[in-house]
Amino acid sequence: MYWEQLLSARRFGMEHYADPRNHERTEYQRDYDRLIFSSPFRRLQNKTQVFPLPGSVFVHNRLTHSLEVASVGRSLGESVARQLRNRYPHSNAHFEEIGAIVSAACLAHDLGNPPFGHSGEKAISTFFSEGKGASLRDEVEAEGGRWADFTSFEGNANAIRLLMHQFRGRRKGGFAMTYATLASIVKYPYSSELSGGKNKFGFFASEEEDYRRIANDLGIICLGDNPLRFARYPLVYLVEAADDICYQVMDIEDAHKLHLVTTDKTISLFLGFFDEERRKRREETLSMVNDVNEQIAYLRTSVIGLLIEECASIFLANEEEILSGRFTGSLIRHLSPAVAEAYCACSDFAVQQIYRSRDVLDIELAGYRIIGFLLGVFTDAIRNPGHTYSSLLLNRVPGQYETDAPSLYGKIQALLDFVSGMTDVYALDLYRKITGMGLPAV
Repeated sequence: MYWEQLLSARRFGMEHYADPRNHERTEYQRDYDRLIFSSPFRRLQNKTQVFPLPGSVFVHNRLTHSLEVASVGRSLGESVARQLRNRYPHSNAHFEEIGAIVSAACLAHDLGNPPFGHSGEKAISTFFSEGKGASLRDEVEAEGGRWADFTSFEGNANAIRLLMHQFRGRRKGGFAMTYATLASIVKYPYSSELSGGKNKFGFFASEEEDYRRIANDLGIICLGDNPLRFARYPLVYLVEAADDICYQVMDIEDAHKLHLVTTDKTISLFLGFFDEERRKRREETLSMVNDVNEQIAYLRTSVIGLLIEECASIFLANEEEILSGRFTGSLIRHLSPAVAEAYCACSDFAVQQIYRSRDVLDIELAGYRIIGFLLGVFTDAIRNPGHTYSSLLLNRVPGQYETDAPSLYGKIQALLDFVSGMTDVYALDLYRKITGMGLPAV
């Protein structure tokens, strides 16, 4: 793969449109702004990241997480871009735009995630693999639909669909994003047929040919045609690293605010990233600050800075392997031994003490119940649209979603577009109204 071809500003759905005007913003900055002002992005403020949405203590939601990932991604991209320009001073590639591309992709990376955190993805998958939806498999496959798209439902693939699909009444090309930004979001660039039953793949069958066209235009290496599999677009590694850095570090800070982790333990976990000299300097700074939250914020900033530095260096050291499609794993998996040990300590602690906490599990249980119920009643409705009750339910679905698609696969996709786009609050409110537990004020 070649940087001159990879960094393309061509827009999906607008390939034949030429704009002679000179813009103050670059095409990638326009991608960023287009996302910031979009309704799907605003809805992230009411979607769970890990912990229940805030009461008296503010913790991260999907929106604040995405903004922080975008900030880290921009720093990573700009660091890499400076070194690539020094490495290839005569290249025509627009290295200076890498920070903007990565930042925009980071903003969009969670757009396709359903309500109730990662449990929302699992709830959708299990509805079709173990629940009531399993009975639809034979009919979907008889039509030629890809059943694995549902049993391995993946928020990342759903983000690509949200950005690229022409929903009813909308313009061709969806968000009409640049090829480079779209490719930077596809974390797992292969079909659901290669997911191995895991929630890891890059595009649904409905977007497969469109992604193939983008990948071919960018010169991304094709590793298999049936099922389709590509090498990763290089900037995906930076988007993934920014996400890995933020959720690992910020979840621990949130847990501290919620008193799930003691101050001493949090400080110990963060100081573990630094060698003796750096640790001593940070301990000296901590001694000058009395506010506990400020101490934790200072250490969190230091850890993020260190991880940005490490990940940028790893990317540059492995550039040749990345461009040839031979690099394996994430950048985080190639951290230096001491930093990797500290990162693993944080990860292990988070799994044991945070992600299995009662509040987090309660959200997961609620997500399974609410999403499973909504999928159940609405799949019945799309199967029997002539029934009176079905008609009432389908009137609740916005017209942009094609619940009258010609195939059952298409109908289910429209339903998943609707449900995955819900906020936690909207899903709960709709669940209460349909079950009769909550009624509009009279």
